[in-house]
Amino acid sequence: MATDPRTYETVSVPALAEIAGLVHGFERRSGPLPASESREEGRARVSQALAERGRLHLLKQVHGNCVVQAPHDGHPEADAHLATRAGLLLGIETADCLPVLLVDPEARVVGAVHAGWRGTSAGVAARAVEAMAGRGARPDRILAALGPSIGACCYEVGDELRTAFGPDGDRFFRPGARGRPHLDVRAANVAQLEHAGLRPGSIFHVAECTFCLPGPYPSYRRDGPGGGRMISVIGYRAA
Repeated sequence: MATDPRTYETVSVPALAEIAGLVHGFERRSGPLPASESREEGRARVSQALAERGRLHLLKQVHGNCVVQAPHDGHPEADAHLATRAGLLLGIETADCLPVLLVDPEARVVGAVHAGWRGTSAGVAARAVEAMAGRGARPDRILAALGPSIGACCYEVGDELRTAFGPDGDRFFRPGARGRPHLDVRAANVAQLEHAGLRPGSIFHVAECTFCLPGPYPSYRRDGPGGGRMISVIGYRAA
């Protein structure tokens, strides 16, 4: 785990950490943040911590599959963004949803995806790969890092969600102890990325369950709206 002295602590995956100039990480707390920290204060804290490496870009995430390109002003309504220039750091805010970080090291194109169940069922990760390919990336060169999210161990859902994942979606649901299904969002996104052309060996994980770990991670399902968000980031360091 890498710790930023200005209170932005992250966990990364070795395969991406080895890429020269690449900044990436999933926020993981070693201690509680002030309970009074607002959403905007959290964004400002992370932006300040990363300022020497680039400008943090964030979205107004709406659980869809829209992809936008940085640089962008404000917080456009989208659930994925990409960048083709150094100094543009793509942020994703989550509190149970799955953050997905993408990079083609040869084309130096990066992407970041917010994948809750709605976005996943709408193919947001595949849309991000497609958008990156349109900027010179190749799916078979893209590396993906899937971060902490609510796991299938805890993500109890209703049977009505099965229809959102189509006729092949049953493989992403597990039987739950209370008779209700549990959704494996991580497995659904792995399948989607592989279908989009990523090699299975190019998909890496920080597979901790946000619901199970109240210290390091916020969980909307466990804590409610006041539990905060973790911010995951990817981009090439400013020259």
